Parts: sequence; structure tokens; C-alpha cells
Amino acid sequence: MTRSITILGATGSIGVSTLDVLAQMEAKDEFEVAALTGAGNIALLAEQAVRHQAKLAVTADESRYLNLKDALAGTGVAVAAGESGLIEAADMPASMVMAAIVGTAGLAPTLAAARRGADIALANKECLVSAGELFVGAVKTGGGRLLPVDSEHSAIFQSLDPERRHAVERVILTASGGPFRTWSREQMAGVSADVARAHPNWSMGLKISIGSASMFNKALEVIEAKHLFDLEPHEIEVIVHPQSIIHSMVGYRDGSIIAQLGAPDMRTAIGYALTFPDRPALNVERLDFAKLARLDFEAPDEVRFPALRLARLALTRGGVQALTMNAAEETAFHAFCDGRIGFLDMADIAESAMEAMVDWPAANTIEDVFAADSEARRRAAEFIARKAF
Repeated sequence: MTRSITILGATGSIGVSTLDVLAQMEAKDEFEVAALTGAGNIALLAEQAVRHQAKLAVTADESRYLNLKDALAGTGVAVAAGESGLIEAADMPASMVMAAIVGTAGLAPTLAAARRGADIALANKECLVSAGELFVGAVKTGGGRLLPVDSEHSAIFQSLDPERRHAVERVILTASGGPFRTWSREQMAGVSADVARAHPNWSMGLKISIGSASMFNKALEVIEAKHLFDLEPHEIEVIVHPQSIIHSMVGYRDGSIIAQLGAPDMRTAIGYALTFPDRPALNVERLDFAKLARLDFEAPDEVRFPALRLARLALTRGGVQALTMNAAEETAFHAFCDGRIGFLDMADIAESAMEAMVDWPAANTIEDVFAADSEARRRAAEFIARKAF
């Protein structure tokens, strides 16, 4: 039976990989594309919409609406723009939604898709970091499935026996350590965004690549894991594994460790989410264990990479602390890319914003989430202005 899919964030790295997976699947008619969304890359979005015969194409940038409309003139693909366009795409009757919009811009449309009961293949961190309880509640109420796409959470999902959940002792998220794994804080202080984005193992977008370099990406994954798998903070560990072959592990109370391994290619996790519980035939690299010289592991250094400490602090404090950490870091990320602050300043700004909003009331609605997010970004901007002198 043909299933329909909407891809929120089709022009980003996850969206492009998702369309590649769909093209590779043996049953070419297993999925039909309902809607595709993007932002500024109008040429790619239009090309994707035509090639995959999408019913709707949406640019999040309202100023690009006419550009997209002109690019798709005569193709039969409907066009929309802005936040209302994203919600329209999410509300289309697709049985699955790939949530791959980066940042809080992806929260409202993904929440809308969850509420109507779509299966959510989740690659957007903010849904769980900024609105974890709200989002998980919407998925449960809607009746759809929540399927993780991050390689680490997919690995846990694949290694976790749902009928033996009581026997789980811990989950172990692996981290590559990024390009600065062996660098001192002094060396990291002066790096540029171009240097920070050079991930040693994965090909990812700018935000995720720099988040990997600072380990903020892993910090957000710790928070996601708590909501995805209903874990306590002490049940979540992080280990640095430079080769990125073991994607994550689950430890059971009898001492057993179940791990998921594979070459560092996001298409494997994407394919599993799209076809769960089946596995599609994919043209991805196969591991050759005879050629694997070594698998290394080391404890993360929370002095050089304080993001993990901030994530645990956020989970301990609760409230809007995780949201604040994420919003402040995202604001600081843009300032870093613009050259207004240094690489190490991002963590300082996130921690300062968390301290400033430690008593902020909990966010119980999406309006509460956006209000707290806006305030966190405002506080972060103030701290950035003080540093950027």
C-alpha cells in the first residue's frame, strides 16, 4: 500500500538524504510525496517538488513566495509561504511527516502534524528540547508514532527491547568529539566558523556541524533522550567515540550492552524510521570489520566542552531551562558565525541566560514556549552585546 509523506525541511541535509532514501527504495511506489518545504534555496525546492511530484511546495521565507511560484508555474504543484504555509503542509493528510526543519521554526508545524495523528520521523531537536512534555503529549493524543532520526537516538531505538524496558539500566550516547576533540580551550578560543564546521566524520549542515564541535549538539541529544525513552538524567551517559561506528548503546541490568553499529551515514537511520519495523535495501557503505583498525572511547571533558554539564543542569532544574539553553545557544551561534563573539563564548552566553531565567514559569502551551524562547533570545542578545565590544 502506498503511503504519503511530507518533508518539513526538504532542502537541508536530512531532507535531501530522505529524498535519496525514497528514491533508493525497491518499491518505488511505496511512498508518494504530499508536500515539501524549504526556505531560501528556491531552485532546489522547485526541482525536488517536480521530480518527486509533490502536491504542495512551501517556502518558509514569505519574501520568496513569488520566486517559488514562478519556478513552479505550469507544473501543477501548489505553492505556499510563511508560517501558515508550513502549517498547511503539516496538516495535509500524509501518514508520515519527516520533521527536519532546523530550530524552533520547526516546532509549530511538527506539533500540528503530531496532533492530527501522523507518524513523526523526528530530526528536529527543538520539539523535545524546548517543548518535550507538550510534544510527547501531542503525539500520544494524536495516536501517531514517534520515530527518531538522529543516528544516536535511532541506535537506542533499535537496541531497546520495548518488552524488557524494566531491565534497562542506562543508555549510552556516543559522540565523535568533533574537530576539536584534542584541542585545548586556548586553541579553540580563536577559531572561526569555517574551521568549526569541518566535522571529521559526518556531512551535515552548518548549525549541526558547529553544534558537534561545541558538543551542544550532544547536550541537546541528552535532553531528547530523556523525553524519547522516558529516562531519568542518571540513566543517560555520554562517551566520546571518535570513529562514529558505534552510534549508541543500551545497557541492561544483567550487564549486557546492546549496540547499533554502522558506517556514519544518516540514510540508515532515515530508512529505518520511514519503514519501521522493516528495513529498506539501501546503497550505503557496509562495515568491513577486518579493516577496522580500532574503536576508541574516552570520557567527555566537561571543562573544555561545558555543554554537557549545562544539559544535566537543565534536566535537574526543569522548567524552561532546557528551552533557555537551546534558545540562547542558537542566538549565540549566529553571533559566532557573524564574528561578533568567540567559539567559547557560546557556552558562557547559554549559561548566563539559564541563570537569568531560572525562576521563569513552566511552559505548558505552545504560546508559553514561544514566550519563553523569545525572552531567552532577548537575554542572550544582551549578553552577546556585552561581549561584542
